[in-house]
Amino acid sequence: MKHEMKALITGITGQDGSYLAELLVSKDYEVHGIIRRASTFNTGRIDHIYVDPHNPNARLFLHYGDLSDSEQISNIIYNIKPDEVYHLGAQSHVRVSFDSPEYTGNVTALGATRILEAIRRSGNAVKFYQASSSEMFGASPPPQNEETPYRSKSPYACAKVYAYWMTRNYREGYNMFACNGILFNHESPRRGETFVTRKITRGIARILAGKEKYLYLGNLDAKRDWGYAPEYVECMWKMLQNDEPEDFVVGTGETHSVRKFLEEVFAYAGLDVEAHVRIDPSYFRPTEVEVLVADYSKAKKKLNWNPKIKFEDLVKIMMDADMRAVGLEPIGEGDEILVKKFPNRWWGVD
Repeated sequence: MKHEMKALITGITGQDGSYLAELLVSKDYEVHGIIRRASTFNTGRIDHIYVDPHNPNARLFLHYGDLSDSEQISNIIYNIKPDEVYHLGAQSHVRVSFDSPEYTGNVTALGATRILEAIRRSGNAVKFYQASSSEMFGASPPPQNEETPYRSKSPYACAKVYAYWMTRNYREGYNMFACNGILFNHESPRRGETFVTRKITRGIARILAGKEKYLYLGNLDAKRDWGYAPEYVECMWKMLQNDEPEDFVVGTGETHSVRKFLEEVFAYAGLDVEAHVRIDPSYFRPTEVEVLVADYSKAKKKLNWNPKIKFEDLVKIMMDADMRAVGLEPIGEGDEILVKKFPNRWWGVD
């Protein structure tokens, strides 16, 4: 009888976690996710794949837990006995990390340690994925790859570097199958509304709908390598199917400024940037990462991974979705791109 694969995802209610849950369900995994207790529901991104856990067809199960509580984490891993753990949970907003550096370190850095230690103590052969970040590279000149030194420029990035090295230490010290996915910026209609790309597309949709007049932004000159989140979670899965545990950079190999993203979206929507954009100094970071661009040649060669969605496509996909979200008829080019490039799409409609 074939063994049924079982996966545990931290951060399952976020952008990446929700797409990853869908991917694994489509591959007949039994998927478990850790969510925090809250006074309001925060499961909107996964509601469409969640069914009553008592239903014999249920493939997704949720557990209350917190990355700051090692006992909870250990109990969940002990009880579930997963084959794979995808650690995506974190305080993941760079600008917020300057305001809450201690909390960011406790959750983003030590959270990974708590999970690694719980896996080690379980004694089970568990494959572990750590969501590392291109922000770790900081001031290192582009293009950045697996050998590029880390010169971090935010508390968030410093916390991710700690988690990165702990993952490597557990791999080397305890012979664990533990991988770092060093993902560059990846976006989608499920991106959090405070992240700049989604803030832009959502803001423009609301301007088109007459709900707002202005869009307030910070530094427009930072350059990033932007890709499409569903493709990136596929690469996460591929890392854990690899013969050996290794670290991989994941990106598109292209870089564009926030200003360019802004101009592309405004042009697609037929609006004038000058008329609707205002710069707010409160959105600037104390220290800024200027340029990030991935050299993902290792992932391309070893994992046979190559992104289909590049910058211009991403703009249209996100804008169409946010127009639909405010009740407007989308322009439609983004929808057409998805149909053409992903005819057998495994994730739901955003």
